[in-house]
Amino acid sequence: MSVRNQSSEQSVAASHRAGFACFVGRPNAGKSTLTNALVGQKVAITSNRPQTTRHTVRGIVHRPEAQLILVDTPGLHKPRTLLGERLNDVVRATWAEVDVIGFCLPADQRIGPGDRFIAKELAGIKKTPKVAIVTKTDLVDSKALAEQLIAIDRLGEELGITWAEIVPVSATANKQVDLLADLLVPLLPEGSALYPEGDLTDEPEQVMVAELIREAALEGVRDELPHSIAVVVEEMLPREDRPEDRPLLDIHANVFIERPSQKGIIIGPKGKRLKEVGIKSRKHIEALLGTPVFLDLHVKVAKDWQRDPKQLRRLGF
Repeated sequence: MSVRNQSSEQSVAASHRAGFACFVGRPNAGKSTLTNALVGQKVAITSNRPQTTRHTVRGIVHRPEAQLILVDTPGLHKPRTLLGERLNDVVRATWAEVDVIGFCLPADQRIGPGDRFIAKELAGIKKTPKVAIVTKTDLVDSKALAEQLIAIDRLGEELGITWAEIVPVSATANKQVDLLADLLVPLLPEGSALYPEGDLTDEPEQVMVAELIREAALEGVRDELPHSIAVVVEEMLPREDRPEDRPLLDIHANVFIERPSQKGIIIGPKGKRLKEVGIKSRKHIEALLGTPVFLDLHVKVAKDWQRDPKQLRRLGF
């Protein structure tokens, strides 16, 4: 079993490498938090709600010797809706195209049926190197971590997966995050950079803004509601007649839910909750875009959109 710790020798690629690494794992395995930690900036939204990620988000890590493009995918799960099926299709299509797969398993949870389901699928992908990443190591002691590392090693043996590496990390405590990048880089093909220096993501601004609004809307809502929330940015336009040194960007966005009864939960008494969502997301949007923003939010009902192909297309799935 090849478990890497910071003391391990660092391998340096002789020539420039560039390629794609994809993080997979069941919902809430820490994939988005890890993507953000490696990129050094928020490019993927995070939440303690399962299935927060609905798109493949690309985060770009620039190094002198390499460019590592991280693809954060939705969590693979047993789908209950058409949306769930489409998200799983996105994950499988991504696996087929990347140079290395990072399988994220939280240190604080035993390997369960969801992890086995994914591992079995990974076992069928023969050529792509696979790195087992033990996430959330800050939540356990060294004994529990050692047990998890052994369990992951056994899982590989059982299913015929040879892990290229097994790496414990904590994205929130920034432990071994750089080491993970050091170990992923040699697994990439040699080649020149695929994105310009300074680019941190190739996600369209409009999609990122919608995701930041959805992240704020997800906070503190009841169990059944998170999956029902979708956000679409209708327009982003600079406010006319503003002096050059005081620009303002007008953003008009709709928050869609599935049933009229959910409207009150999102809006809150006297509109208090929707106002909080606006304040919170505006702060992140301004940081992302580097400009002051006027955010206009409306809540609309798109009946049972997760099951309706026409509605799913309209909402970008």
